[in-house]
Amino acid sequence: MNNEQPRVPSAPGHGVESRWVEVEHLHFIYPDGLEALKGVDLVIARGEKVALIGPNGAGKSTLMLHLNGINTPSHGQVRIGGATVDRSTVKRIRAEVGLVFQDPDDQLFSPTVFEDVAFGPLHMGVPIEEIHRRVESALASVGMSGFERRLPHHLSLGQRKRVALATVLSMEPSVLVLDEPSAGLDPRGRRELIRMLRTLPQTLLVSTHDMRLVAEVFPRVVVMDDGRVVADGPTSVVLADSALLEAHGLESP
Repeated sequence: MNNEQPRVPSAPGHGVESRWVEVEHLHFIYPDGLEALKGVDLVIARGEKVALIGPNGAGKSTLMLHLNGINTPSHGQVRIGGATVDRSTVKRIRAEVGLVFQDPDDQLFSPTVFEDVAFGPLHMGVPIEEIHRRVESALASVGMSGFERRLPHHLSLGQRKRVALATVLSMEPSVLVLDEPSAGLDPRGRRELIRMLRTLPQTLLVSTHDMRLVAEVFPRVVVMDDGRVVADGPTSVVLADSALLEAHGLESP
């Protein structure tokens, strides 16, 4: 099996001036000695939509947690908009990079939807009038206008996932990192998710096992396995390589 897949560095939007997410030689070793990332290199242009796929344990979640400073590299570095992610920049980086977890209940803890979506801007010191505008805008972006006074735990899974995304959008990030956004959704919820992802203007990096979602939404796909990027290219090319997918525990859509 040939792991030397094209990285398409000359693809449109990959010029130096538009490099928005940059990961260079990233290594990460957990305290128990597990080396989860083994020299990851990745460049994502501003506004690009990229799917991140691979088997469980490939290092996808570990990589994503580096993008807003939750994990600290053992070696290498991450830059967002030219700023290196480190202790001195982490507060600003976390406003730039919104991370949405697979389980929305990890992000929803307030009595009402409004309070959950307002939480981030409130703790950033945003003026009250601006907070109301941001909450209204974020909920509208995810199709949840009018739910401000609802109790989050009374909502469906699909609705909670959308509110969890709104809690991040209210911070007005330039990058959105989503972990398995379609997991557990019924067909209607999945269709709504696809429409929403297509219209979001932010740079997107989405980890998923939903290969149909990859094919329908993302022009570019990155394949990870055993802590490394093993393929990176146009979705149509990567998903057509059945030998590559089989070698890394993946299925064609």
